[in-house]
Order: sequence, then C-alpha cells, then structure tokens
Amino acid sequence: MVGRDLCAHLEQPVVLSREPAQAERRLGKGVQAVAWQPESGPPPAAAFDAVDTVFHLAGEPVAEGRWTTEKKRRIRDSRVLGTRQLVAGLAALPALPRVLVCASAVGYYGDRADEELLESSSRGSGFLADVTDAWEAEARAAERYGVRVVLARLGIVLAPDGGALARMLPPFKLGLGGKLGNGRQWMPWVHLTDVVGLLLHAARDERLRGPMNVVGPQPVDNAEFTRELGRALGRPALFPVPRLALRAAFGELSEALLASQRVIAGVASETHYTFRHARLGSALQACVQGGTLAVPG
Repeated sequence: MVGRDLCAHLEQPVVLSREPAQAERRLGKGVQAVAWQPESGPPPAAAFDAVDTVFHLAGEPVAEGRWTTEKKRRIRDSRVLGTRQLVAGLAALPALPRVLVCASAVGYYGDRADEELLESSSRGSGFLADVTDAWEAEARAAERYGVRVVLARLGIVLAPDGGALARMLPPFKLGLGGKLGNGRQWMPWVHLTDVVGLLLHAARDERLRGPMNVVGPQPVDNAEFTRELGRALGRPALFPVPRLALRAAFGELSEALLASQRVIAGVASETHYTFRHARLGSALQACVQGGTLAVPG
C-alpha cells in the first residue's frame, strides 16, 4: 500500500519483488520490477544501476492472522534476514546509493503507558520490540559502507483503501464500533499522504540519519480515535471490545492491539516537515471520503 503511492512520486522507480509481473500491474505505469527472493541471497546488482535512493518496505504483514510460531518466524525473518541480504547486495555494488530509507515500526517502543516517546527514547520489551531492534541493526550496517541510513518508524497508517482502517470500517459502518479495552492506550496514527511525504523528506534532507517517527503530530488515545472515526462516518461508537474478547479473537496479537505508544514526531518537527493531515479528524475524513493523495513538498 505504501509502496504503490510512493512509486507515483519517484523518477524511474525499480521495484524488487517475488512476483515482478504482478508488481508491475499493481504499481502502475513506469515501474520496472526485478525478481528477488530474499531468502536465496542478495538482490541482483543490475537492479541498482543509476539508483540514487533505496526505500526498503518489505515485510510479512503483522496484523493479518494469529501469531503462531510459524507466523512469528516469518515476521522476523522477512525483516531481519531480508534486510541483511539487501545490505549485502548494496555492499557489493561498484557505486552505492546515496541513502537507504528503511521502514521500521513504532513497535520498537513496546507498551509504554503515557510516556512521551521520541526517537531518542529507549527500546521497549516484547516480540515486536525485539524484531524491530534487530531489523534496525541490520539496516544500520549499511552505514559502514558510507550510505546514509534513515529508520522510518511507522505508526498506524490510515488510507482510503487499505491498511488498518479497512479492517476497522465494517463494524463502524454498521454502528457496532467502539473502543478497544478501556480505550486509554495511545494510538500513533498517520495518514498515508504523510507517510509518503515523510519517506521522501527522509531521502531528500541530508540532515536526517537514524530513527524518524512516522506518526501524526497530535497523538490521541483509542477512545478519542474511536469517537473521531464514528464522527467521520456519522455513526455511534458505543460498543467497546473487552480485552478478553480481543485475546480470544487474536491471541498474542491482541497485546500489540492494546499497546499504548504515545509517539511524538520529533525529527519531523525539528526538520520542519509540514503535515498534510495534522489532525486526526482531517485524516479520517479524507480516508472516508476517498480523498486523493497530494504529497507536500
């Protein structure tokens, strides 16, 4: 989802994919796709001819399906081993790209209650924190070859036609939506327009190195998020989902759904990024109304 809209703002994008023909169909005109199986070795060197910037967005979906032992292995390996192979491929190039912008996640911070979390905050605990820490370490390895590395810690991406919101909308449209658990957990939301905008900002601004929180500038808790989503849809949001029900439905994944992460867009603010959707209400209205994407800058 993110890659599709990012490609629309790149010059001569080349995409590494397990299914290159399918990738070219889905990503639109002007995209060249090259086959790569990350578990088989580094990507082909020819894919990087004249490439200036690498955006690394690949990874097994976290919120689809229960976290079985096999699912958790795929989540970790697709990020950690995949990034290791990518960096090995970059290291062997005769001319390296200028910058690697590697997707990461706010899962790095773990469940932190009301603590404000900046890019300098310590890592948290739990499965996602462990995976993200190892993932970022593999990406940072590119720095030893002179590549500038930005770690884009994505929050909950809101989009008109996919992502987390697509899973939330059906019960809300029926008037059956409500807060998760007690609703006091912080939700680090961000509109897809600003995800793409911040990824481009990271690529262009030479000051950016290391972690960058890709979240909206005004954090909200789950209760407020629920109210705003109900308001955007013109529906009540009166049916809370108890913690035990989430645990029964999602297993260990429910812990991630209920984690509280009050993540602050510190680097974005310091480097004067201008958000297209600075308020949650605006972001949700744009998604519900199917607004077109217009990336700032």
